[in-house]
Amino acid sequence: MRPGQPARKRWPRWARRGLLENVAIGLIALGVLMLVQPVSITLYSYSFVTVLAGTLMFTIVSKFPE
Repeated sequence: MRPGQPARKRWPRWARRGLLENVAIGLIALGVLMLVQPVSITLYSYSFVTVLAGTLMFTIVSKFPE
């Protein structure tokens, strides 16, 4: 680091892209499973919201540093 340059802050380990991308992918997969299951209308009702939340999370997290 050169004099006069601010120190680079490191992101916390839990806020790195790898872990949160995997969580987002899991959320999308969970939403799809909720969509295709034949048992509960409540799970089916929340499936779109779950897939949407996972997709938005993936879009945001993909901008995080590794």
